[in-house]
Amino acid sequence: MVAANDATAAEPQISAWAPLRTAVYRSLWLALLAANIGTWMQTVGAQWLLVHTSDASTLVALVQTASLLPMLLLALPAGALADTFDRRHLLIAVQLFMVAVALGLTLLTAAGRMPPALLLTLTFAFGVGQALTLPAWAAVIPELVSREQLRSASALGSISVNVARAVGPAVAGVLIARAGVAPVFGFNAVAFLVFALALARWRPGDARAVEVPERFTAALRAGGRYVRHSPTVRRLLRRALVFVIPASALWALLPLVASRRLGLGSSGYGLLLAALGVGAIVGALLLPWIRTRMTANQFLLVAGVLYGATLAVVASVRIIPVVLVALLPAGVAWVAVLANVNAEIQLFLPAWVRARGLAVYQVVQGGGQAVGAFVWGVVADFGGLVTAFYVAAVLMLIGALTSQIWPLPDLRGVIKDPAVYRPPLSLVLEPDPRIGPVLVLVTYTVRPEREAEFLAAMDHIRGFRQRTGAMRWGLFRAGETPDQLTEVYLVPSWDEHLRQHGGRLTEADQQAEDRARELAEGAPEVRHLLPAAADLAMTDHQAAA
Repeated sequence: MVAANDATAAEPQISAWAPLRTAVYRSLWLALLAANIGTWMQTVGAQWLLVHTSDASTLVALVQTASLLPMLLLALPAGALADTFDRRHLLIAVQLFMVAVALGLTLLTAAGRMPPALLLTLTFAFGVGQALTLPAWAAVIPELVSREQLRSASALGSISVNVARAVGPAVAGVLIARAGVAPVFGFNAVAFLVFALALARWRPGDARAVEVPERFTAALRAGGRYVRHSPTVRRLLRRALVFVIPASALWALLPLVASRRLGLGSSGYGLLLAALGVGAIVGALLLPWIRTRMTANQFLLVAGVLYGATLAVVASVRIIPVVLVALLPAGVAWVAVLANVNAEIQLFLPAWVRARGLAVYQVVQGGGQAVGAFVWGVVADFGGLVTAFYVAAVLMLIGALTSQIWPLPDLRGVIKDPAVYRPPLSLVLEPDPRIGPVLVLVTYTVRPEREAEFLAAMDHIRGFRQRTGAMRWGLFRAGETPDQLTEVYLVPSWDEHLRQHGGRLTEADQQAEDRARELAEGAPEVRHLLPAAADLAMTDHQAAA
């Protein structure tokens, strides 16, 4: 179990700009910034097309839902694809798909043939592209920067999104006022093309160390199994969800606040989003400073209170400058929570499952925003805007207080570098990698005075066996020899078990197993039970003998 982070982290402060010194990362980050600006311009354009329709509250909120719902549906398959295939090629193909969607949206809008249903459908298509992009891009970042710079790279990712959030809506508001919505969609097509070209120019130095790619369905199951059996990842995801659901009210309903409560046009709405974006940029830049002065759980509490206060101000105040000032701390809080959670997950996940684990994080964040946007739109339709914001503010404050119940874990000292399994496999029969299931038995001899410590060590082993491939796990005592304890676990295929021995085991897992072996008498006896009808062959060594 990873301890809660109740102390100030004694870490060297690394500048948020440090990763930009790497030329490859810098060029890709700038291209992604252009794509993010185009995405925010597209969102503003889509929402503004629907502001004056009937049932505007629900339709405007559904723009957020349509763009984020694919994250809920597709992020885990996208993570499996990113861990299975070449991430660069996958990213290029997805960007070209979004160029085509953006061009179609531009032409149809210019021709006046863009009903709400089609607009939401094409917005959903953009969401599909984003769902396929984000896990692959997040998994690429550790290949571009050092581990020490990962938190700074995460902050730079937030800066990119929020610079886009500040610039994109403002530019979109001006374009909509002067030339209509179609040019906004056209800019989005160009932005995706720029990112695709930057990816095409990038040439990774070394191929990923995966001898045989995992099959897609097996990779999908393995990713879900890892998250399901990782208490640390589940704790981080829970914290993100508790924040995102009430926070999504602001993003979903801000267009209606601009038009109905503040009497603003498209440029005014862009100004409100720009205030949120500026606050988020400030938050990303302050994040290294915040980490040296507050514990993670303290700033979770402060961020929740700040965001809840903003929701209350937006609900009760009609003075534009006051609302603009109130949106700044909301942007700071948004980044302080989500950028930190994202960085912690990146640092914790081992390389073999990084894209799939980050995909689950995107499911939680994007799915929480999508579901939250729809819920807050319905609440606003039935109870009014003010009621929706007050309810969201109360939920935000309650969620902030739960940081004392579900604190962020302390990941300092957790070693996720890959390790080599000891001892190596030595079977007389060589099974086909596809056969399964495979039953593994590991028998230890343990003295009674060491049994309590041994059982505690085996509890850690149970966790990493299940995270790396075991479908079932148990620890049994032999009735005839009470000092013998047998670990039994079931793996879906021989290939999965081979991956447990090479690539999936981390140094932290290896330390846990070494501890169990130290508490036992002698080396444990290991047996691998294979299906009786399996395709088996003698190993080269046995055949020669």
